[in-house]
Amino acid sequence: MRGNIQEQAAADCYDRPHGRPRQRVLLVVLALLALQIGSLISPAYACGCGAMVPGAQSRMTVDHETAVVDWDGRREQIVMRFTVDSDAPEAAWIMPVPGRAEVELAENALFDELAEITAPVHRERSYFWPRDGDWPLGSGYTDGAAAAPLPGEAAGVGVVGREQLGDFDVARLTATDPDALRGWLTENGFQLPDGLTADLDPYVRQGWEYVAVRLAPREKGAVLRGTLDPLRLAFASDRPVYPMRLSRRAENSQALSLFVLAGHRMEPRSAIGGDEPEVTYAGKVGPYGAVGELTGRKERFLTAFEQDFPRPERINGDHELRAADSDASFRRVVYDDELLTVAGMPVWLMTLGAAVAAAATAVVLRVRSRRRNAVPLSAA
Repeated sequence: MRGNIQEQAAADCYDRPHGRPRQRVLLVVLALLALQIGSLISPAYACGCGAMVPGAQSRMTVDHETAVVDWDGRREQIVMRFTVDSDAPEAAWIMPVPGRAEVELAENALFDELAEITAPVHRERSYFWPRDGDWPLGSGYTDGAAAAPLPGEAAGVGVVGREQLGDFDVARLTATDPDALRGWLTENGFQLPDGLTADLDPYVRQGWEYVAVRLAPREKGAVLRGTLDPLRLAFASDRPVYPMRLSRRAENSQALSLFVLAGHRMEPRSAIGGDEPEVTYAGKVGPYGAVGELTGRKERFLTAFEQDFPRPERINGDHELRAADSDASFRRVVYDDELLTVAGMPVWLMTLGAAVAAAATAVVLRVRSRRRNAVPLSAA
């Protein structure tokens, strides 16, 4: 039987030339964009609900959302990849960022490498007494395997750039008034939830900008389904941050899987209204492969987190990341528990059989001894 997962600090660093998680439906979904001037998409319900928003009369779920943050002390990069299941021909979302962003497609190999680097170590561990599934508690003992053209600008809103990247139509916006930003989105075909203006206000007051993305497959009749190409956002930042505030509009529980590449082991300043973040990996990575391409061929310390948000309405800010107290390495260990056997025979059964045989032999010998030592009645 495959069993318990145990986490263990590693004494050494893992510097690997090569190196995907638990689901978190993206952070923000306000949304927008038309394919060309004068052409608006069908209305979509845009909300900061941690999920991409499909067009009207469409359905979409985000099965996996994985994000990578790379920070060199002055510049931050965020790479995101989504796996979706939908019948929607288009969807949209918006990401607040603290500075003027560059946007481009990223490589899927980045996530494959990170998944390999952070994979838990498997170790075998034997147990003596049978468990559920082992004979005689089940049908038989197991082999150890577990049962695997932008619309025009409005007052207070500026369009600073637009790119077509694969299936993504990307707009970069500024806003000096949250009501103006909300109005611009609404005028361009999106219904926005109550409370959105209040959620945008902190970003507007801090002078943040916005990356608005419309996803529309260029192939006629295609829908958004499967793993989408990853997007990379890069911007100047004197501190690493992962925007989360708009996810408080989510109607369902959220999950975050985050890889952080920086000079040191990193940690969130707080849980921002969710469960305590769980570190799943910490260690140095070398300047190789797709990870090295992202970091500019610089060595980084990689910290991987997972966090659940059972009640998204409690999210009260963005993840501000800071250096941990130490650069201690850490790696999960998965113990593959197997019933202890010799030549295919359970040791517990052999031991029990031997004990029964020994006890039976002792009883026989004792009886025989008593018979030999018994005094005949005629001699009395």
